Amino acid sequence: MDIKGDSAIRRKTLYGSSPENTYSGVLSFMRRNYSRELEGVDVVVSGIPLDLATTFRPGARLGPAAVRAASVQLGELMAFPWGFDPFDELAVIDYGDCWFDAHNPLTIAPTIVEHARTILASGAKMLTFGGDHFITYPLLKAHAEKYGKPLSLIHFDAHCDTWADDNPDSLNHGTMFYKAVKEGLVDPATSVQIGIRTWNEDFLGFNIIDAPWVHEHGTAATLARILSIVGERPTYLTFDIDCLDPAFAPGTGTPVAGGLSSAQALALVRGMGPVNLVGMDVVEVAPPFDHSEVTALAAAHLAADMLCVLRNQKLAARNAIKK
Repeated sequence: MDIKGDSAIRRKTLYGSSPENTYSGVLSFMRRNYSRELEGVDVVVSGIPLDLATTFRPGARLGPAAVRAASVQLGELMAFPWGFDPFDELAVIDYGDCWFDAHNPLTIAPTIVEHARTILASGAKMLTFGGDHFITYPLLKAHAEKYGKPLSLIHFDAHCDTWADDNPDSLNHGTMFYKAVKEGLVDPATSVQIGIRTWNEDFLGFNIIDAPWVHEHGTAATLARILSIVGERPTYLTFDIDCLDPAFAPGTGTPVAGGLSSAQALALVRGMGPVNLVGMDVVEVAPPFDHSEVTALAAAHLAADMLCVLRNQKLAARNAIKK
């Protein structure tokens, strides 16, 4: 008989979905098994509840919990517009949150690196929820070790996060991609930043598709540019929720008017199938500034679509082997 309720702690298999009341039960992401067992896992969802690196409004430490809570209805029905349950083919667990000592800041980045190394060593991919955007920097370190550096980066954001910062110990969510470039973790020439609408005198060679360009040319043209830039290179995808206009994502630390709509962002993420994705994150959801959970809902939908993309990539790889 099917398990009904609390499947995140009662389901015996990594695959499939179980009946739940959307308004109750253990709140893992899309009701996936809470587990630290990595054998046979395709994708590990985990949270990094950090907001010590914010430069304006705090609150992103509460983001992972909010995204999990907002995901409950997405685990109930077939995925739209895909028409399938991604978990029939994709083994996904919720690993819980990365624990770090928030009162000893210099240990935080190395702790996140070790968290990611443990997961990546199993062969699983990571889908990580922030937390502020600084978390992508130690995640990139671990992914570059695993997949080789430099990686390509697909970066959705209102901000380029490439402002100069030569202090190796600083926690700053506006400078980590400056450091990533300087350390050779990412190649800006084969990377792209989408939705940008703040100025920097030096974008460090990143390809910029700013928000006005997306609005003027549309998602199809934007997606074509993204795919042409990254090609088949190993690519890390990071989505700062403030890429969305504050009308669609008010619950974030540094909102900027004029951003993408949730529909535009979802269309772009759904088009990532040709990309050689090695890791992903969704960051900067700050529930204290949210309204009716609209920001967390957008983040949960984006993350769910990322998993659907990975499901299709897994099937495509399997079919290629059979041929």
